[in-house]
Amino acid sequence: MSNQETVLQQNIRLALGQHSDLRLFRNETGKLPDPRTGRWVQFGLAKGSSDLIGFKTIKITPEMIGQDLAVFTSIEVKTNTGQLSKYQHNWLQAVKKAGGITGVARTVRDALEILKVN
Repeated sequence: MSNQETVLQQNIRLALGQHSDLRLFRNETGKLPDPRTGRWVQFGLAKGSSDLIGFKTIKITPEMIGQDLAVFTSIEVKTNTGQLSKYQHNWLQAVKKAGGITGVARTVRDALEILKVN
């Protein structure tokens, strides 16, 4: 991740952290060698999974008893020139198809719009 993406991600996390109906967590993915065996060990949720993972609490419809519901949320943070990998694209499509909230944020405003918050 570039320094620009790191700063953008921090600004998005700060802006979204002001909303009590959101819980997003940094999802670092990659691989490192195991110091004991030298084998590569992958970490993070899944290859291609987004930078910010969590949920947004929403009120479900009255016919569903009006309970709160946590909707899986996945935001990929990219600079203006950053490109999605095929794994990231596939991840976002899978989350969207399953009914989650997802998108690519290139600005704080993008993240707010994806989550439909001010």
